[in-house]
Amino acid sequence: MTVKNEQLLIIGGSDAGISAAIQAKESEPTLQVKIILADEYPNLSICGFPYAASREVPDWHSLSHRGLKELEALGIEFDLNTLVSSIDAENHLVSGVRSNGAVTYKYNKLIVATGAIPKVDAFQGFSFNDTQENNSKIHVLHTMSDYLSLDTALNQAKNTAIIGAGYIGVEMAEAMVRRKLNVTLYQRSNEILSTVENEFGSMAHQELTQNRVTVLTDRTILSVVSSATSVKIKSTDLGNITDDRSFDTVLIVTGVQPNTQLLEAAGAKTGVAGAISVDEFMHTTLPDIWAAGDLVETDHRLLGKTYLPLGTTAHKQGRIAGLNVVGQRCRFRGIVGTQVIRAFNLVIARTGLLPKEAENAGFSTLSSTSTVFDHNSYFPNASKITIKLTADKESRLLLGAQLIGNYGSEIAKRNDIFATAIFNKMTINDLDDLDLSYSPPIASPWDPVQQAAQDWEAVFDKSK
Repeated sequence: MTVKNEQLLIIGGSDAGISAAIQAKESEPTLQVKIILADEYPNLSICGFPYAASREVPDWHSLSHRGLKELEALGIEFDLNTLVSSIDAENHLVSGVRSNGAVTYKYNKLIVATGAIPKVDAFQGFSFNDTQENNSKIHVLHTMSDYLSLDTALNQAKNTAIIGAGYIGVEMAEAMVRRKLNVTLYQRSNEILSTVENEFGSMAHQELTQNRVTVLTDRTILSVVSSATSVKIKSTDLGNITDDRSFDTVLIVTGVQPNTQLLEAAGAKTGVAGAISVDEFMHTTLPDIWAAGDLVETDHRLLGKTYLPLGTTAHKQGRIAGLNVVGQRCRFRGIVGTQVIRAFNLVIARTGLLPKEAENAGFSTLSSTSTVFDHNSYFPNASKITIKLTADKESRLLLGAQLIGNYGSEIAKRNDIFATAIFNKMTINDLDDLDLSYSPPIASPWDPVQQAAQDWEAVFDKSK
């Protein structure tokens, strides 16, 4: 058995792990930093998989933010294809397995960034093992191995199905259409994209339908059964009418859950949704062990502790963990749940809280919906943006925003303004005072952000 002594050991080489390593190394250049990775693909953008699948990104190698050689040039060491089996927190030991045998690491400081794992519903006739190498027809999409397996299957497919109509499901539906495949999208709830309200999800639904995606909502999956030639999905609708369809390939993207097994077994405390509990410095309840990314709970500036796995959050938390392991007391200041997705020619975004979420959190809410042009309407190609704002009736504190509009209409830019306002606890009225960009081809003298705020004020005045 090999025993290696490490100053800073990091388990996991995706967003959080790499961010932590880079920050720690830049802050303390003489620090020895080693990353243990289960495969051989460090710093890979999982969020980019749909765009590699669609061929909009022609070469999947481009999904690496930095290549292995570039990372090693920074002084970061890697042990690739090494599967960690346990953490001994008391003795500062990590045990793992490589192709040439067992290995043990003795660490001074440890950062765990093992991310999340797919949450696969227990459909009848299906288990998680069915997504592994012994079955080339049923897939999940979380690792590079998953992507390569799915990509090969799509080359040989004509009829495909996706179970789960969240962000990855919708993005992969578009990718498959771009690959000239027939796509059926299954969703358990009554509308796709459950992270926004139905009025926004239904517009995205219509966009998918217009682009040849068959969308089946209110569907309960009874079974997913693979044979040598196809995969049969049996489902029922609200009327308990059974539907049987056969596909060449099935992708299951029904969400993720925190990958906490190592830390839980080591004695770390868990919190919301079973995620690892960390303080504002990303420190776990175990000595000299920090954690960051999709395996930990996070601070939401309106809700407190929550679990919301996002790539942007993982990058930030990794950076904070990397700073704190070298002694810089830096706090993670929290998130507001900012998200955006493209679905063919539409962009759908949200930040903060949906109205129901705000009410459940104890706010007295008022919402208004506006439809405004993305730039001066007299300039050609102006298109409409729908914006729904939610604010507290008593304090006028902005609580949430939802937006939808055409690709190219600066939807994300406007959403980010709302996100900045929520992060800094601004009121609806404060938005009127913002000094925002204006040019007739690009925006209006009153930006859509401000027009939506003024509409909320008008609705509030009428409600008195």
